[in-house]
Amino acid sequence: MTRSDSEPRKHRFRRIYPGHPFAAPGHLAGLANPIVWARLARRPARLLRWLYAPPSVEDRNLRNVLADGVGVGLATGIGSFLPIFLVRLGASDFLIGLLTAMPALTGMFLAMPTGRFLSRQRRIVPWLSYARFLVLSCYMLTGLVPFLFSTHRAEAILLIWALATVPQTIVSVSFTVVMGAVAGPRGRFTLMSRRWSILGLTSALAAFIAGQALETMAFPLNYQIIFLSAAAGGLISLYFSAHIELPDQEMPPPPPKGQPLARRLRNGLRQVLDNREFVRFLTAQFVFRWGLMLPIPLIPIYWVRQVGASDSWIGILNTTQSAIVLIAYFLWNRISRRWGKRFTLLASTLGVSLYPALTALTGSPEPLILLVALFGAFRAGMNLVFFDLALATCPERDQPFYIGIYQTTNYVATFLAPLLGTILSTYVGIVPALMTGAGLGLFGFILLAILHVSQAEAP
Repeated sequence: MTRSDSEPRKHRFRRIYPGHPFAAPGHLAGLANPIVWARLARRPARLLRWLYAPPSVEDRNLRNVLADGVGVGLATGIGSFLPIFLVRLGASDFLIGLLTAMPALTGMFLAMPTGRFLSRQRRIVPWLSYARFLVLSCYMLTGLVPFLFSTHRAEAILLIWALATVPQTIVSVSFTVVMGAVAGPRGRFTLMSRRWSILGLTSALAAFIAGQALETMAFPLNYQIIFLSAAAGGLISLYFSAHIELPDQEMPPPPPKGQPLARRLRNGLRQVLDNREFVRFLTAQFVFRWGLMLPIPLIPIYWVRQVGASDSWIGILNTTQSAIVLIAYFLWNRISRRWGKRFTLLASTLGVSLYPALTALTGSPEPLILLVALFGAFRAGMNLVFFDLALATCPERDQPFYIGIYQTTNYVATFLAPLLGTILSTYVGIVPALMTGAGLGLFGFILLAILHVSQAEAP
């Protein structure tokens, strides 16, 4: 028997990755190990002591990232009632659609310049923490609108969230870079699975409590109070995210002085195209994301009009999907460790791409419970592996710029694909439109497989 066979798993992990935060010795002998969490649960004093005073910079960063997720989940859970508030204020369907489309529209134009700007900043954590605080503060401003305006309240709220799209774009780029720097290449799956699970649980609880509170007060005071209470989530996020400690990022070489803008853009594009791994991943995931986003507005329409699902059934479906996602992040983390990232990528994207087609073949509400559960599980794996690959294919020295390009492709698909889906549904029918989305998703899955993007690594 070799040393690696007889050696305990946690000791082997520490020996192979001695500098990794999840292999740090002491109270947390690896946050990736569920046995550690079980032991900590039996020792509440030790857990509380670690939460209050983590013993190392790595542990403090992990604590701050997870606590920041609690703050964000609290605010976004309450924020799920924002479209309902606008509807009750008399907002038109067009205004409700703008609320969803504005972040993607702004990101299409600003994500790449934002990435280039952030790549020139030595400290990126303040840009993340303060930009997110500005976004979450918009919930508090939303709650103040009925106090300040007697008419055109919906338009005033929409203007607030239109202004919020600029810091939202900064958050979308800087978040990926900061989380990747906190966890390191070998810890990204573990960190993000825990953060997104904690965020989802907090968001679900906040939405449930807010929904109950809305029933106890008169309109619009009830919505004002819950939106004002979202400020607590913004403050929690600001405090803990601002205390993430990272070394200054390496600066890319400055462009030659006096060089025309067009030439700088061409040079930047040539630099990106030379990174074959990044281009392969960017192309394949962009095609796949069209298949993912095209059926998004059609799924609830199919539930109601074709399947005849009641409001209670729709509530059960949404709750089922949210509950599965909380568990799925942990499962995919273990699956990726056992079977590898390529298996995670192909299994999750295949499952997601088949979801619209299977939905289109369903004629009653009961099978939808299984379908939404599987979709939530596969979507969690897709989120994890796409996040990891976006960072793995970026050169560390110019990471924000590459993430800006990646986010731009996401925004383009998020804005245009749902519009194409509704157009197809109008002219050819909802079932052919859902099948088109599944076909695009399968084509993206094939590209992900044949281009070997799961094996990509930045030069």
